[in-house]
Amino acid sequence: MIDLYSDTVTQPTPEMRRVMAEAPVGDEQLGEDPSVNRLQDMVAALTGKEAALFLPSGTMCNLIGIKVHTQPGDRVILERTAHPMTSEAGGAGLVCGVLTVPLDGVRGVFTPEQLEAAAYPGDGVHTPPVTLVCLENTHNRGGGKVWPFETFKAVTDTAHRLGLKVHLDGARLLNAVIASGIPAHVWSASVDTVWIDLSKGLGCPVGAVLAGDRETIQRARRYKQMFGGAMRQAGILAAAGIYALEHHVERLAEDHANAQLLARGLAEIPGIRLNPADVETNIVIFDVRDTGWTADELNQAFMARGVRCSVFGPYLLRAVTHLNVSRADIERAIEIMREVLVGQRSSSSYA
Repeated sequence: MIDLYSDTVTQPTPEMRRVMAEAPVGDEQLGEDPSVNRLQDMVAALTGKEAALFLPSGTMCNLIGIKVHTQPGDRVILERTAHPMTSEAGGAGLVCGVLTVPLDGVRGVFTPEQLEAAAYPGDGVHTPPVTLVCLENTHNRGGGKVWPFETFKAVTDTAHRLGLKVHLDGARLLNAVIASGIPAHVWSASVDTVWIDLSKGLGCPVGAVLAGDRETIQRARRYKQMFGGAMRQAGILAAAGIYALEHHVERLAEDHANAQLLARGLAEIPGIRLNPADVETNIVIFDVRDTGWTADELNQAFMARGVRCSVFGPYLLRAVTHLNVSRADIERAIEIMREVLVGQRSSSSYA
């Protein structure tokens, strides 16, 4: 199976498995796991923050990131398709007790003017206060969109001028780093909390790391315990993250190149709508309504031939490239998709 479902389906490499097996460990809840401590120090340095906290998932990073900056009844501003809005089971509302204010962005990106209008405080009595802005970079449902840095900085500056905190969902922040050439600590400098996912393109089996100032991360540690995220000999998992940060960051450029290759090939197949120029990182979202198939029907047909995507709507499919998918796999995936839709092997070159 050529699995383009997500970059979460990657299998750890043999080298990563070896370092996991050999990792020095201790009780993570007591702060005594040397591998966890080393990973946290690495991510704090990477993002330019004072401290960091290893967590089981990115969803928990977002949940705790919202919790440490808000009180029940507060409002949180996010783009309408942000991960906490679409993919976290309503946890922010249930656990944090916050109201969400969704903005209509363009591929996940909104403007400082939209933020300022949405943050209008009202009379301070009837209107719940806005206390937090959440950003996502790269933006998943925006097709792996990298925020334009000038817009990103203008939004974060506006948020802080208005007295708001900023939390950055950096599940694929290192993809943004590779695509933009802007270091992680520069992206992170104007936000209050940020996290990176180890189980996306970095290829780890589990985990994410939340970073911020020392006081905030200490409060986050309490919520980690409260939400059931504390672990014991978690260094076995943290060792994978250490290996990934040392070996798998620069190679994200290969995933971006493969996504471009896939986008160009898909654009040549009749009935598929996408603009290859929109593909900046490792995510390709394409519209299939003109094929006469629904997204689910077409994905089932692709899967029967050995290619799996994910369904993102009635007529939208998403394909994500990662370290377990080679250039040859992408070329073969294009052929299979063309064969399903056109019924013949393509002679086109996608190079």
